[in-house]
Amino acid sequence: MNIPNILTTIRFLLVPVFVYFFFSDLENSYFISAIIFIFAGVTDVLDGYIARKCNMITKWGKLLDPLADKLMQLTVIFCLTYRGLVPLWAIYIILTKEILMVLGSILLYRDEIVVSATWYGKAATVLFYLAILAIILLDTSDMQSTFLIGIAVGSGVFAFVRYSLNFKQIKFSHKHNFNMANRSEKNK
Repeated sequence: MNIPNILTTIRFLLVPVFVYFFFSDLENSYFISAIIFIFAGVTDVLDGYIARKCNMITKWGKLLDPLADKLMQLTVIFCLTYRGLVPLWAIYIILTKEILMVLGSILLYRDEIVVSATWYGKAATVLFYLAILAIILLDTSDMQSTFLIGIAVGSGVFAFVRYSLNFKQIKFSHKHNFNMANRSEKNK
């Protein structure tokens, strides 16, 4: 297991730690949980940077890195919704998007196609992190929280639409290439 994969594993382990501190009776529980969330984000950036810089990209990392991110993000949004800090509609949209993204990734991975993150996916993640941190750390009103999470969800939906179009193109191209290879084999 290389360093980026270890960082991804740490991110998986931070999920229950976040939940524990978020719901704890400690005086600074929200602040501590925000620090854990930030640390998870830093490990995400680091594992991607190290993997690319040191040529440590693995299929395992390409598959589990986004899964660790999604698990952390969904956990945080569930916790915030449970505490009434984020509207319920946000979790339905985010959960639906993430389930569809995972299913699409599985379909592509089954054909041995692994799609890397794009700038719009990364931008949506950054906006999500900023919105969540603002909601946790600042004393935002319901309207401000709804606005912040609306921007984050909107950017996530935009990224999903772009990924969906990319998915359709990749599947069509893969199927076309597969059919062409089969025709070549038959003509031999």
